[in-house]
Amino acid sequence: MTETVQVVHAQRTAIRVRGVTAKTRDRILVAGVDLDIPDGRVTAIIGSSGSGKTTTALALMGEHRPGVTLSMDHRDAAGVRFGYVPQQPSSVLNPVLRIGTVLDDIARAAHRAGHQVSVPGALQRAGFPSNPAMLRRYPHQLSGGQQQRLVIAHTLLTNPTCLIMDEPTTGQDPANRAAVLDEITRLAGQGLTVVLLTHDLDAVRQVAQQVIVMADGRVIETGETGVLEAPAQEQTRALVEAQSPAVRHNRIRHPTPGVSTRVSMDGVCAGFRSTPVLQNFSLSVEPGKCVALVGPSGCGKTTAARVVAGLHRPTAGRVLLDGRPLAGTTHNRTRNDIAAIAYVFQDAKAAFDPYRSVWEQIVRGPLRLRGATNAEAAAAAHTALEQVGLDRKIAQTRPSTLSGGEAQRAALARALAAAPSVLICDEITTGLDPVSQRRVLDILSELTRTRGISLMVISHDAAVVQTVADEVIDMREGELSAARHSGGCVTPYIA
Repeated sequence: MTETVQVVHAQRTAIRVRGVTAKTRDRILVAGVDLDIPDGRVTAIIGSSGSGKTTTALALMGEHRPGVTLSMDHRDAAGVRFGYVPQQPSSVLNPVLRIGTVLDDIARAAHRAGHQVSVPGALQRAGFPSNPAMLRRYPHQLSGGQQQRLVIAHTLLTNPTCLIMDEPTTGQDPANRAAVLDEITRLAGQGLTVVLLTHDLDAVRQVAQQVIVMADGRVIETGETGVLEAPAQEQTRALVEAQSPAVRHNRIRHPTPGVSTRVSMDGVCAGFRSTPVLQNFSLSVEPGKCVALVGPSGCGKTTAARVVAGLHRPTAGRVLLDGRPLAGTTHNRTRNDIAAIAYVFQDAKAAFDPYRSVWEQIVRGPLRLRGATNAEAAAAAHTALEQVGLDRKIAQTRPSTLSGGEAQRAALARALAAAPSVLICDEITTGLDPVSQRRVLDILSELTRTRGISLMVISHDAAVVQTVADEVIDMREGELSAARHSGGCVTPYIA
């Protein structure tokens, strides 16, 4: 029996689908969903990671991911021009073309189709800098938040009538997050239909008129935003209650005499060609401690983390592990040094090999870096998957079949399986629903407390920083602009 969701009765329907079913070879992603999406309004689709949100949104366009079989009884989207902003922006950015080149190409195609759009206008609406130096960069030279805003600009250049946005506030600093939400409100006010997929319930309250809640591939609850204040279903209540992780006020731990630094950066300079990002930057993390890097998108947080991991060669300064200088890149580091520093990327799916199963890639770390036997590697992978709450059956599939939240947890499991002594987490909670986010934060706190792992966290989420950080470093223009804030005290920037 299918569930029919009549989102608005007195409102003209822009998109109608019936009997949407999507499955992989051994997994049902969406089971017989019916949806009516109202015209000119913001409809938010929420739910836990893997609940079917993205699969359902793609079905509205008649699309599906590789490896997914899609069927439906009826689809009516006559006259709708779709624009889609994916959760993983790098998946739609051309890595070999400069940003400005691609924007100009899209604008010319739009003009040929009769749409009056401009590159500066689209960049301004998306909150993306339009200065010539930025437009000469390649996508990999942008932060995750900048990539997200660039894809929004791409989409706006196509002049869509329906904009589907999958986690558009992911990886955004507070100012840019507010700008994106303001633009969504403005676009809807001009008659654009917006479908918003998000775990950010505050964003839903701010911009949406209608809410659809999904769980296990089905719609379980729908209504206006008041659904979040008085949810009828247990799964919805769990999402709402877990939205803001409790701040642990006993997190403050003073420096322990005699404890040496696990990992440090000493006077590091780094950038892209002639554009400096970090200048004389230094930090240190002790065993069992967490340092959080915060600041606006593009200020150098990810560049600093990549320098530590050996993924970005510094032009000056050095990185030390347990007091020993490390080579500038992983190519020149030993296997033990590579295994000691694990990195969980913001764009988790892009960090996986699309042609190997998730399981193969998780066991690869202990096999290749730690010299584990097949049995030992399998045991380490199984333990890591249990820690992050992923079923091994899901891990047997390829990364393309995972939701954004599942991919993020799988990436964390892959990092943990190699038993690192330093863990770098770049916006690790942005693709997670509130329940999964709380679980991941508990895992990170447990790792520092019981296993003595040194943790570096990059986040725009004040609640995340307050929960896990012993020390907060506010980075602006690649420098320490607000000194160091111990005990997880939140800087004015992210408060």
